[in-house]
Amino acid sequence: QVQLVESGGGLVQVGGSLSLSCVASGRIFSTNDMAWYRQAPGKQREFVASFGETGIVTYADSITGRFTISREDVQRTIHLHMTNLKPEDSGLYQCTADILEETKWGPRAETLWGKGTPVTVST
Repeated sequence: QVQLVESGGGLVQVGGSLSLSCVASGRIFSTNDMAWYRQAPGKQREFVASFGETGIVTYADSITGRFTISREDVQRTIHLHMTNLKPEDSGLYQCTADILEETKWGPRAETLWGKGTPVTVST
């Protein structure tokens, strides 16, 4: 079973820092684009940052300069290092990845989503 599992969320004060991780596991032939999204209570899910398989990194305007996304291909892991956190950064942070899953019929393209890790920034 292929899956993404996030970790690292928690409670932090305004201005603090937090690092999130997301690990892909299972019968995965290759991991392509990976990204972070977040959803605050009562709001729609929004894009945070992505790390493409070609190395292209993209950030949402709201977090540019404060968050850094990194990737470890061997470990099929992405990280999100968050600094200078604000209350509006609170929410459920989810990881997503486009993968090729190994099946007995050959590789199958699939988009995975993790269950998320909660981040709460308190004043």
